[in-house]
Amino acid sequence: MRDDSEIYTKEYFEDSLRQVMDFLNRHKLMEDLVQRQDMPHEQAVEHLVHKQSLTELSNKLDELHPADVAYILEALPLEDRLLVWDLVRAERDGDILLEVSEAVRESLIASMDNRELLAAAHGLDTDEIAELAPDLPKDVVQELMKSLDEAKRQQVESSLAYDEDSVGAFMDYDFVTIRADVTLEVTLRYLRMLGDLPSHADKLFVVERDRRVVGVLPLKRLLVHDPDVHVAAVMSDEPVVFHPSDKVADAAQAFERYDLISAPVVDPRDRLVGRLTVDEMMDYIRAEAEEDMLAAAGLREEEDLFTTVWKAAKNRWMWLAVNLCTALFASRVVGAFEGSIEKLAALAALMPIVAGMGGNSGNQTSTLVVRGFALGLINRDNAMRLLGKELGIALLNGTVWGGVMGVVAYLLYDNPALGGVMASAMLLNLLVAALAGHFAPALLKRLGSDPAYGSAILTTFITDSMGFFIFLGLATVVLL
Repeated sequence: MRDDSEIYTKEYFEDSLRQVMDFLNRHKLMEDLVQRQDMPHEQAVEHLVHKQSLTELSNKLDELHPADVAYILEALPLEDRLLVWDLVRAERDGDILLEVSEAVRESLIASMDNRELLAAAHGLDTDEIAELAPDLPKDVVQELMKSLDEAKRQQVESSLAYDEDSVGAFMDYDFVTIRADVTLEVTLRYLRMLGDLPSHADKLFVVERDRRVVGVLPLKRLLVHDPDVHVAAVMSDEPVVFHPSDKVADAAQAFERYDLISAPVVDPRDRLVGRLTVDEMMDYIRAEAEEDMLAAAGLREEEDLFTTVWKAAKNRWMWLAVNLCTALFASRVVGAFEGSIEKLAALAALMPIVAGMGGNSGNQTSTLVVRGFALGLINRDNAMRLLGKELGIALLNGTVWGGVMGVVAYLLYDNPALGGVMASAMLLNLLVAALAGHFAPALLKRLGSDPAYGSAILTTFITDSMGFFIFLGLATVVLL
């Protein structure tokens, strides 16, 4: 029997993937053996493959959580992925489609017919249908909407109408409401009558007759207080609430700041329209972190690990083109000082150090600034103070490490003037790096772009070009 403490470890995920791949390898081996037999191919495959390795693999998949199956599907090449996907029980398709990345989801949906897609979506909650709908073919979505009851259809349409980065697109409609004028005993009997609670229900929403939210009742208060006490006496009358038009990024920060499990979503008249839960906020935070990581590397969108070469190449072209242009510009800066480099070969050996130190320092600053923007910590009032701090750090580091490299350059080439140029160039380029690391993300944000998208490339371009220019310029003036 599996130890529950092992379920969420990296080793468990890797072991599950390894077992599935062993099943797949065994399946391929048996197929190869079948092809060498004289018996009819269809009969042999049915007897040797489908009745053995594929059955075992199907049983293994049934034991796994949908999120674990999603992990396995993302780690498999397309051919193996589709083979495994065919072995998943149909009633689990919807849950697994929600767990995989959008890039992998696209490949799975492309392998399913309309009937399978409709069946997969039917077993999902309203908010889950709204999440999956944008990835489904239009005719499937239309057929799906017709099959829903009126209340569920209105909820799905409402969720789809909100901007994808708003709270309304992430809220669900599964919650429990109570009145403030009832006792805790009545509330407990009501909950026992329901028989089950929505997932992540850590509190009940207290509403008036018009559904206006007046407070929340944490379940722990319900359990520890006298059953004869009224809800109004123990409820929290200042709950954290959200509006459908609020930015989901702000909501995610609030969940982290106030340690929320769930929270009500209300309209402008404070009437309850939905709720947010911690699982949705965690999914959003993870997705944003992955998107920022990809953006920092110059990838335009999430990429299937085993996508086609052509599609992967197109995803990477834009920033490769930008990087090529910036590299050409930097090369022309160096080219302008070819004469100086020919006269003093040491310059060619030392100038990458100046540019490299500047690029590293600039990216440290830009990472800090991007994080500040993401958390809403940087505003007009403190931006200049932050810049002053980064310039101070650059001045200190430039003085220390520039001095170190100045001494190293002097010892290597027995040229005091060259050591002075090296120290000065490194100090100046670290100051430039601080400016670039601060203003590059700020400029991208001002232009309406994600500060993480391309700020590292822009910062590196500035520090490389200016590093070469400062070092070679100073060397030309001082040494030649």
